[in-house]
Amino acid sequence: MLKSRLVPPDTALQLSNITGAAAMLALLYFGREVLIPITLAIMLSLLIAPLVRANRRVGFGHTSSVVVAVLVLMLGLGMVGLVIGAQVVRMGSSLPQYEATVRDKLVMLDQMTVGKLDDVAGPANRVFRWLSDEPSTAPSPANSIVTPGNGRLQVEVHQPPARPIQIISRFASGIGGPLGTMGIVFVVLIFVLLEHEALRDRLISVIGKNDLRATTLAVNDAGERLSRFFLSQFAVNGGVGILVGLGLALIGLPHAFLWGSMAAILRFVPYVGLWIAAIAATALAAAISPTWTMAIMTLILFGAIEVVVSQLVEPKLYGHTTGLSPLAVVIAAIFWGWIWGPVGLVLSTPLTLCLVVAGRYIQPLHILEVLLGEVPALTLPENFYQRSLSGDSQEIIQGARSYVKRKSPAAYCDAVLLPALHLARMDFADRAITRTEQIKVGSAMSAVVQALTETPRFWRRTKGYSVIEGVNVGRQLREQRERESRKLAQPGQVVPGDKLILAAGLGSVVDEIATEILVRIMRMQKMDGRHLALDELDMAHELAPGQVGVICFVTMQPEQHRDKLDAVLAHVKRQWPQAEVWAVFIPNPFETIPQPQTTPAGADQLLTSYEAVMAKALVLTREGDVSALL
Repeated sequence: MLKSRLVPPDTALQLSNITGAAAMLALLYFGREVLIPITLAIMLSLLIAPLVRANRRVGFGHTSSVVVAVLVLMLGLGMVGLVIGAQVVRMGSSLPQYEATVRDKLVMLDQMTVGKLDDVAGPANRVFRWLSDEPSTAPSPANSIVTPGNGRLQVEVHQPPARPIQIISRFASGIGGPLGTMGIVFVVLIFVLLEHEALRDRLISVIGKNDLRATTLAVNDAGERLSRFFLSQFAVNGGVGILVGLGLALIGLPHAFLWGSMAAILRFVPYVGLWIAAIAATALAAAISPTWTMAIMTLILFGAIEVVVSQLVEPKLYGHTTGLSPLAVVIAAIFWGWIWGPVGLVLSTPLTLCLVVAGRYIQPLHILEVLLGEVPALTLPENFYQRSLSGDSQEIIQGARSYVKRKSPAAYCDAVLLPALHLARMDFADRAITRTEQIKVGSAMSAVVQALTETPRFWRRTKGYSVIEGVNVGRQLREQRERESRKLAQPGQVVPGDKLILAAGLGSVVDEIATEILVRIMRMQKMDGRHLALDELDMAHELAPGQVGVICFVTMQPEQHRDKLDAVLAHVKRQWPQAEVWAVFIPNPFETIPQPQTTPAGADQLLTSYEAVMAKALVLTREGDVSALL
């Protein structure tokens, strides 16, 4: 009896995914003759969709709007194609007259490079001879007739002139394929535009019929985003082509319109497209001019235009990038170029952008947005925690400094550092990380806090910060800060006469860290914040009741420390009756447990962020002066 061996479900699913991916690749490769025209038509439909909508607003009907838009596109492409073709023919016929200049420069380069250009000069001469169409007069054995008396009789063999029908057939065979593809593209384009609404309804039905509102918003948003991007990209590349053409015309390079058109078209190829046109135009400039001035000016023109457009125009128009990661753009260009050739290379960025947008709104394709998109795969707190586990504090410090250039240190703590501290606390509570990893996280957080809250001095490099096992990280940070202040004889750089702000954690290690961070942020704003442990509140008798303005109790686990907080609040109210008492609850963004919303008995304020604490502390201690917040 044979025993059947069942394939595990996970393995079967993986095999199914691999088979589906292989089938999709085969379909893209072997079906490119059909898929390329359809894809081009869809891309063009997104490009001219604004023109169709403009026609509708003017008063045209739906069909007439589509027909007018397609006719405008066809006429524009036809005129550009005719002009480019004429320029190519003229340039080809004029190239042989530059042979002497090219030969002289090759000789010069050959001398400069110790005779390494011999292999280049030979093919270049053959190209110029071929372009000149001069018949060869050298005798050939195939063109010789042997006679008994005279040995060899040299004769010339001429091809008979081609008949008109032969010329027409050769021309038709050469352009028949591209014209057929263009015809298919425009036919499909017309039907895509005519059935735009029906196609959108079918897509909504396939993606998410159960939630029509959300799916409709997603499809409309994706279509509008792609349409705006394609239109913006087309306008930018067209503008680059115009600037290149005008600049080359001023420089004096022949066929400037051809090179401008090449720059506009090739710029759709990411990163390298424009430079292909630049190298070709520079080579022609070097062949025309006896000196190198024209070639250098041509290269500088391309570089200056690209820098201005990529760094100034595109960021204002549609952001710094296409929404794709740079590596994804390069890989997409290689992939689509391999699958569909030159057409795929030009369409690589739009096609990949479509996949990323689809992954943003279609859950099964979400992996495409993660792999190809520019959106970070990890949130800022997750990234902080992951780098902390790896012990890479320098990268965290660099990211933190970049963040606080745009926002305040308190905002950074609320958005990044404290949520990352929650992640570490939860993992340690679940025993998901070891003691060694906990020490790594504590050391990384200590280094970040030290780098952000201490006054930078150019003569002291930021060094790694270590945490000793078994030592409370918050108290170690506090001792380090107090030791540094005594060494500099600058106790906190506080404003004299301000009321004190006492801050105490409710006992846990993470509460002590959060409290020390808050005190350091206060001292950055020149407020006299002091970090005390709970058992040190009773020993603070040297502080006069009127000297203390605020007492903060900080906790990251309010549900666990509520009883302790109630007892402490009653005690401090008796010791410092004039002081404001604040309960600072740091919410956990990764838990669904409702956070406390009511102010604890005995507290004057319930605050849930460092930004809120700083705003109220500045108002209270500076008597309404909030200029430090600006």
